[in-house]
Amino acid sequence: MASNHGAAEQRTKHHKVEGPKKHVVAFIFSILLTFIAFATVISGEINKDFIYVILMGTAFLQVFVQMAFWMHMKDRGHTFAIIGILSGVFIVFTAVIMAEYWVWW
Repeated sequence: MASNHGAAEQRTKHHKVEGPKKHVVAFIFSILLTFIAFATVISGEINKDFIYVILMGTAFLQVFVQMAFWMHMKDRGHTFAIIGILSGVFIVFTAVIMAEYWVWW
């Protein structure tokens, strides 16, 4: 039992601990992205095509922030989860393209 305790201490010594500073910065960035998207839509004076570009850009950045900082996908050992997410994105993208072709013809 003492050997197990020593192994646990050894693992925690090598584990890099993130401080709250990065989480606070990521939280503020997420709030800022949400505010930008909301302000863009609520303004009503911006061209609709440009609104779509801004919304897609802020959504992409929001996904990156969520995955990197809150889900810790930037750390090692998440290869299987990343492969699963990318596979799901590929399947959804393929299904949308197939549905569009089905509707068009």
